[in-house]
Amino acid sequence: MACSLTSQILAESIVHTLDPFVFQISPGVGPRWYGIAYLAGFVVGWLVLRWLARSGRIPLSPRQVGDLVTNVIIGVIVGGRVGHVVFYDRPLLWQFSDSFPFWGLLELNKGGMSSHGGVIGVSLAIILFARREKLPILVVGDAVAFAVPWGLMFGRLANWVNGELWGRALPDAMQANPPWWSVKYPEELTLFTSVPTSLEPLRELAPATERLSDAKFLEWLQTTAYDHANSAHDAVITAITPVLTAYYPSQFFQALAEGPCLLILMSLAWLAPRRAGTIAAVFLAGYGVLRYTTEQFREADSPVIALGFLTLPMLLSITMIAFGAVFFVLSRKSQPIGGLWKRAA
Repeated sequence: MACSLTSQILAESIVHTLDPFVFQISPGVGPRWYGIAYLAGFVVGWLVLRWLARSGRIPLSPRQVGDLVTNVIIGVIVGGRVGHVVFYDRPLLWQFSDSFPFWGLLELNKGGMSSHGGVIGVSLAIILFARREKLPILVVGDAVAFAVPWGLMFGRLANWVNGELWGRALPDAMQANPPWWSVKYPEELTLFTSVPTSLEPLRELAPATERLSDAKFLEWLQTTAYDHANSAHDAVITAITPVLTAYYPSQFFQALAEGPCLLILMSLAWLAPRRAGTIAAVFLAGYGVLRYTTEQFREADSPVIALGFLTLPMLLSITMIAFGAVFFVLSRKSQPIGGLWKRAA
């Protein structure tokens, strides 16, 4: 019966019922998949950098690799969080509370990281590290750029688990019979302003609601029914699925683009020795193009800066493409570094 129900749901679209917690020690307290994703990205990035150093493809010692990863971690966290607040949620800058961590800017436990902000933070970390260790900035930039896609991919998959950064709604013509890869979010119940007629049968699941007014029943839908849906309560999911909007799975689109696609692009560019700065240029330009493309399927954050049809992430992506062009120019004056397939002479 359960398998049949699951098949029916998947035949129409995916209903998001994932728990952001790996497990909970107490209500609201415990390791989250989002944190695990960041940890996995840092570990894989460290392994990639260590391999590049040990194979002689970059002029860094094992000790320097460890220090570089530490700098990058700080850059990602600080840059990603500050970028999110500055770009998308500025009220957090002056929002304070009586509970830890007291300042909205520091409330990482509630989520909110910007990949563009992370890139800025990592760039500053690279510059500071390279100057301190007296290493060419472009060489360090190439190495870090090659290790970054894993973290970007894991981060996007964590966005999916958290049920955040929704895609755009599918066209109206596809809503009646949405494809299996589309996504529906029970959280949409919290956005309803009235009770759809098709949800009236839900009163039978909770007899106490039969005497509730429509307003009170709507409140019940947005709390209890939503909780049941997120707990994979089959009857509730079956009832609410037809009235939920189907969205593009933009988190998967961006995980694929910013992870495997970007890594393949840089790998192809680095098969043979290249002048230092080339791989960083490919990363910046490639990420900008891929991110701009996948943003077409993602719902714009609101309220954010926009220029006509260009949302803020699109504008930041165009800026990254421009910086990629600058790096291509700078790389023409640098020395070659070892390729992935063929070492430098």
